[in-house]
Amino acid sequence: MIDDLNELEKTVREEVGVRLFTVLAWVPERRALRRVHSSHPVEYPVGGEKTVEVAQGWLATCIERREPYFGRDRAAVREIFADHELIESLGCGSIVNVPVIGTDGEVLGVLNILDAEGSYDDDSVATAQAIAAKAAPALSGGAA
Repeated sequence: MIDDLNELEKTVREEVGVRLFTVLAWVPERRALRRVHSSHPVEYPVGGEKTVEVAQGWLATCIERREPYFGRDRAAVREIFADHELIESLGCGSIVNVPVIGTDGEVLGVLNILDAEGSYDDDSVATAQAIAAKAAPALSGGAA
């Protein structure tokens, strides 16, 4: 189990590789995502929220079906994320989003793992999912 958001970021860096890493806590009563951790706090400050700018298809994948979203290239990032220009300005063009599931089966939040276009493949997604499976304690602590 991973108990701390900084430890979680370190694990992602070592096992998947990442240029931009954020953790979003799911706030179901508002259908919003609140940022609780960021590797780039200037561009993506902790406490920021995403609501209407999150594409419905992405919400259905990550939150409702509890499945990862894998954007292989800049085109996929542009299609889903309203902040794609900022993402690209940080040198990112590939994204893996994986839900973190609590012991009760509810979505606690999402890990957002981004790097240069071409950095990730299906194995990267599987590794990120394995990390997310151990991340519930860290997200529970970070979302409180």
